[in-house]
Amino acid sequence: MHPDDWYLTQDIDDFLARAGRFLRAEPALRTVQLTVTENLRTRGPQVYGDDPPEFGVLEREGAVRASFFRTPPYWLNLTTLTAEEADALAARLAALGRSLPGVSADRDTAAAFAAAWQRRTGATATVRQRQRLYRLGTLTVPRPVPPGRPRTAGDGDREQLVRWYEEFTKAVGDVAVRDGSDWADARIARRDLTFWETPDGTPVAMAGLSPRVAGQVRVVAVYTPPHLRGRGYAGAAVAEVSRAALAAGVDDVLLFTDLANPTSNGLYQRIGYRPLADFDVYGFAADPSRPQ
Repeated sequence: MHPDDWYLTQDIDDFLARAGRFLRAEPALRTVQLTVTENLRTRGPQVYGDDPPEFGVLEREGAVRASFFRTPPYWLNLTTLTAEEADALAARLAALGRSLPGVSADRDTAAAFAAAWQRRTGATATVRQRQRLYRLGTLTVPRPVPPGRPRTAGDGDREQLVRWYEEFTKAVGDVAVRDGSDWADARIARRDLTFWETPDGTPVAMAGLSPRVAGQVRVVAVYTPPHLRGRGYAGAAVAEVSRAALAAGVDDVLLFTDLANPTSNGLYQRIGYRPLADFDVYGFAADPSRPQ
């Protein structure tokens, strides 16, 4: 195939007009593209930073075969590709002089694109994180439930949310592509962030939900400060947001885990989450001998 088979755009409406039906055909496996594009559509391209996002669609024989998005400075996010399709995309982006910090995709696709990007640019590709996507089966609240109760974060929690967002992104090694204040304001407005608080009203853990798109939501921003871990607070918060999602009538409740953390993987399986697919994140280091 030819690199020009990939259609590129920076227009979110154009992208969704071309790829929206494709993304909704497998909403669980394409959850990240669905939720990020929903945020971009409803809140504007500035929600993830000053640089415009970029999207791509691969069509073959009149049907969408694959898609990607990238919100700089974050990595490229891909749906499933063959090695040939990955190489064509790498060739296209390299020819345009794109600088990529990395790629996130299902395990085979991520490996294929990383290898192609190395060939095309001389960059060094290193696995940064191995992830597992889980889907909720039968919800089981972990026992014993820690003392306290769930509470939806509100206006008075803004400072707490900003601080925990910054701590959370640092703890998981992510680039904070959103301003903490903006992130907190969005959570408060959507009322999709839940605290677990102790009987005296002190928040000790949080868990949130992504926007509902194509019948699915994803559990996100699960965080407990280090000195409060091991007491069941995160499990209680995740169980509560999972219950709330089911009560709202969603088809699928999903979450990603870092496979290097056996504690969280074990916890989510006890709650009722079942493995769906494995994903890898590669980081790219540019070849200093090549002009950028």
